Amino acid sequence: MPIYEYRCPDCGFQKEHLQKMSDGPLSSCPSCGSTGYAKLLSAAGFQLKGSGWYATDFKGGGNGSSTSGSTGSSTPAAHSCSGGGCGCH
Repeated sequence: MPIYEYRCPDCGFQKEHLQKMSDGPLSSCPSCGSTGYAKLLSAAGFQLKGSGWYATDFKGGGNGSSTSGSTGSSTPAAHSCSGGGCGCH
């Protein structure tokens, strides 16, 4: 559930309220009872940084190199494609 911030223009009371997205906005100030209690527009609590997703971020996604299952030998493992038609060679 998102947290919404409200402020009363009459008394200056300001508070955060945890509400469902389907709930209507609050209208009466819990401090003075005024009907001018309104939502404030505030910045998000997180920032996205970096150049994007990496190929290794998702299971089976992308052409990223994987260290799982590597034997450390320089010879390729035997494949059932027998000729390189699958693009693995």
